[in-house]
Amino acid sequence: MNRYFQTPPVVKNLIIINVLVYMATALLPVGDTIMQYCALSLGTPYFHTYQFITYMFLHANFEHIFFNMFALWMFGRTLEYELGSQRFLTFYMVCGVGAALIQYLTALAFGELPLLLVGASGAVMGLLLAFGVMHPNAVIMLLIPPIPMKAKWFVIIYAVIELFLGWRGVGNVAHFAHVGGMLWGFLLLHWWKRRGTIRF
Repeated sequence: MNRYFQTPPVVKNLIIINVLVYMATALLPVGDTIMQYCALSLGTPYFHTYQFITYMFLHANFEHIFFNMFALWMFGRTLEYELGSQRFLTFYMVCGVGAALIQYLTALAFGELPLLLVGASGAVMGLLLAFGVMHPNAVIMLLIPPIPMKAKWFVIIYAVIELFLGWRGVGNVAHFAHVGGMLWGFLLLHWWKRRGTIRF
């Protein structure tokens, strides 16, 4: 079977871990305690530095985890095969932690602390950015509306929309975390390219 129709190990394990953690928070009596200590709780007594990692494996609801895991599966498979499993995991984690740092800095600048942050969206947005950079002319099919679009234009449009929504403070969504994941992904890709460890 063509490898691009298979799910490589890091993507598979990330999806499994996220689903198991979601089930634990949704179904177990200790779910609220897990959320309390593992969500990124900046500006609160519950904050710990490890939350910059653990927050990525928590999700607010089924819709939240479904779309994040679908995007991880959709874009992550190709990227893991091309970058290698170790470099792919490094990329994913750097984008996730970097996304939280950007969201924290913007919240600090705009006086929006305390801040509660959950979800893999920042890391996933880094994957989307990487796919758009490494496969700019690949055509992806949007879900809403269902139209085809080249990856490079989708990434640019999405980033502009996220910046606008973050600046306007629209909705209960960490828009700057999405932009931060893309930013860190862009910087890391080009650092690797300058060192000659990847090509695109």
